[in-house]
Amino acid sequence: MKSHVEFRSSEFPPYDCEEEQINPGRFGKRVAEFLAKGLAEAGFSIGDLVAEDWGWIVPIENPGFRLWVGCGNYDEYPDGFLCFIEPHTPVIRKLFRKIDVSERVGALRDAIDRLLTSHPGIQSVKWWTHDEFNNPGAGEQDVGGD
Repeated sequence: MKSHVEFRSSEFPPYDCEEEQINPGRFGKRVAEFLAKGLAEAGFSIGDLVAEDWGWIVPIENPGFRLWVGCGNYDEYPDGFLCFIEPHTPVIRKLFRKIDVSERVGALRDAIDRLLTSHPGIQSVKWWTHDEFNNPGAGEQDVGGD
């Protein structure tokens, strides 16, 4: 399930005092605010943004399981950002039962994709699964000759 999205944009510079709320060199509050506003307009109920050491959480009010989007700058590019949805698996366990979250997470992913791809100041939108993002190149075979 695609749950991580990277993109590039100069539209979301850090706030002057943002490093005081999260770790030095980390930012993304403007991206979190952009997503929170757009997702609210798309019908999602949004909680207050939460500062983490790596960036920002956009909590999505959701019965049945915890749902949120993490946002932060992405060091791969000077103007790069990464956002990810939690949970990132189609099924989660809660107590002694399994919950299929794929429909709700998929609807959130689709709404985020629409926001990113329709904004003229955002480029190079690329979605990944959790495993693809955390293990780049996994599954690729070395096709070079010895």
